[in-house]
Amino acid sequence: MSKRSELLRALEALLFVSDEPVPPVALAQALELERREVDELCEELARAYEEREAGIVLRSVAGGWRLSTHPDAAPFVEQYLLSTRHARVTKAALETLAIVAYKQPVTRHQVSAIRGVNSDGVLRSLVDRGLVAEVGREDGPGRPVLYGTTPEFLERLGLPSLAALPPLAPLLAEGGAEDAGGPEGGA
Repeated sequence: MSKRSELLRALEALLFVSDEPVPPVALAQALELERREVDELCEELARAYEEREAGIVLRSVAGGWRLSTHPDAAPFVEQYLLSTRHARVTKAALETLAIVAYKQPVTRHQVSAIRGVNSDGVLRSLVDRGLVAEVGREDGPGRPVLYGTTPEFLERLGLPSLAALPPLAPLLAEGGAEDAGGPEGGA
């Protein structure tokens, strides 16, 4: 492999692992090259992608170089990303989602206390999926974030509003609980 091919491979790898535009100075330092040489390599790599009609492009944006999907592939990328957002949720995510849906607005600590395990990661995942969102701050010490469900949650469950959620007490009684508790449980 020629030195130039090796540099192009290394450059491509650096750009691939970066989630933001990489300034030429940073690339030059990583590749131990002059900035001018890095810009030439980037332009060569960008041309190579375009010549082979690749699904990615290399652009100079916001003071750096960044790989991104080719604009012509946008409909496919969008469809793929939307379909992965609708992937099945784990049992932990369903538990957390149910707690948020029925107890909202609710803090991370309250969700974790009800589940009996740390729910930070699961809650973050539900926020990333657009099913749960920050809806405010509690007035207590530290002003913790309050979470609630989103319109996307209602859409995914086919509900017109939160009022359409099934009552909780009968669901708990079916699960074998002797006392459903809560306002609907008649405790």
